[in-house]
Amino acid sequence: MFYGKVRFQSIKGEIIINGPVKRGLIGFGQQFETSTRYKGIAEIFLEGKLVFNGPMHMGKDVSVYIGKEAYCEFGYMACLGSDVKLVCMDKIVLGDWAGIGYQSQLVDTNSHPMINTETGEYYPMTGPIFIGNHNAVSNRVSIMPNTRTPDHCVIASNSVCNKDYTTLGSNVLIGGVPAKLIKNNYARDWDSEKAALERFKTKW
Repeated sequence: MFYGKVRFQSIKGEIIINGPVKRGLIGFGQQFETSTRYKGIAEIFLEGKLVFNGPMHMGKDVSVYIGKEAYCEFGYMACLGSDVKLVCMDKIVLGDWAGIGYQSQLVDTNSHPMINTETGEYYPMTGPIFIGNHNAVSNRVSIMPNTRTPDHCVIASNSVCNKDYTTLGSNVLIGGVPAKLIKNNYARDWDSEKAALERFKTKW
């Protein structure tokens, strides 16, 4: 289901939906946050592969770019908040119940060739992103190449994530620039919200 204006730059790629298909299973431009007005800047560029593993929802004015031969996967009830920018040139995978807060960005490429000025060696231009199950990503978070988060991870607002955080274990709060461990034994209480979220976001 598409809500509001959306510009399709390219739809040459492949979409795979795993599981039963029904109306409203996937929402693009849904209103589930406090703001209600659209900017009308939503865009989709799809030339790679986009996989949905059940219901998935995107807020208003989201921009999704999946380059040729790139792979992007959304887990069950994954979510992108309003104004989120997703740029996938390699691989981005969001786990089940992984929610990305508004005005955040997931970018698996630095977009330009970077060189070691002493050795002449080029740094990799892309790096995969893996967001764990039951992740709660706050607003204005930048998730950069080679980020990997554990299950039951909370990321504080305005953080920059750029490495593997799975060694921290689950039930952690990370944050900062760059993000680091802030608190252990910290998690969103998903069980108290799941039923309401499923009813609200899949009400058709």
